[in-house]
Amino acid sequence: MSGWDGLYPLPMLPSWVPGAAAGIVSLHLIQKLLFPYFWADLRYLLKVLMYGLRVEMYRLQGRTVTVLDKFVKLAEKQPHKPFLIYEGKVHTYQDVDRRSNRVAQVFLQHGALKKGDTVALLMGNEPDFIHVWFGLAKLGCVVAFLNFNVRSRSLLHCVSSCEPKILVVGADLLGTLEEILPNLQKVVSVWIMTKDSSFPTVHTLLDKIEAASEDPVPVNRRSANNLKSSVLYIFTSGTTGLPKAAVISHMQVLKGAAGLWAFGATAEDIIYITLPLYHSAASLLGIGGCIELGATCVLKKKFSASQFWSDCKKYNVTVIQYIGELCRYLCSQPV
Repeated sequence: MSGWDGLYPLPMLPSWVPGAAAGIVSLHLIQKLLFPYFWADLRYLLKVLMYGLRVEMYRLQGRTVTVLDKFVKLAEKQPHKPFLIYEGKVHTYQDVDRRSNRVAQVFLQHGALKKGDTVALLMGNEPDFIHVWFGLAKLGCVVAFLNFNVRSRSLLHCVSSCEPKILVVGADLLGTLEEILPNLQKVVSVWIMTKDSSFPTVHTLLDKIEAASEDPVPVNRRSANNLKSSVLYIFTSGTTGLPKAAVISHMQVLKGAAGLWAFGATAEDIIYITLPLYHSAASLLGIGGCIELGATCVLKKKFSASQFWSDCKKYNVTVIQYIGELCRYLCSQPV
């Protein structure tokens, strides 16, 4: 034994340390083997809890912040950032904010709507769907998204069940309107997204939007006193009978909009939406999710398996949405 060993004896570890170390290593191996996503799931759960606490703090402080409020703030903060890209055309946050203001001004000047009234929206995927949706929301209206694949009796049922003051119809759905117009209740005022109309009792909207002011309408029109108040009606597909309206509150919109953020998407992502906007996946998780992140959305008129991957490449898409069989259609495409 050297002198150094005598002067500085090695410390003895407590007897429980090797056992504890072996236990920790064993737990780590078991976790890796049986629960490989434990830490990722835990991080996701903590993010969701933190988001819920933040919303609850707003409520306790008397601050009711909706997804629309967040969008308006983003339009001020990043006005020139692309919000929507549709058929190659870029619509910035400021563009969408200003055009939705025009929509709100048209109906404000028309004087037909008061806060809390319902407006039904029968439109396909296009930027004006979002402009009309946001414009009506800025007036404090409840917007009912109608499934454009539903026709005649089922469509009339959807319209009558949500009792709208106004029905707004896209230019490419005038044939559908023609089918139901004779049986539509007279109390429903019909507006079409065109500059002229061949229907004598129908109002045109596109010409009025283009002539309207971009000034914002009074903030108190859109302000929500309660996150539990209704803001949207989204209909079921009607596979087991007539379609039924799901009542969507501000709180549910906030929760849906937080989905992409909770899964790790960021403001730098470009999100590709091919699902119909009348569906909650596209509108709440997709458009709402873009707003929560301050990100960019590439909007497609309708899903195309043959154009999907080329679109992703063209627009540098980083996040896609899917439901049901969509992935199977994509996987069956030639390489």
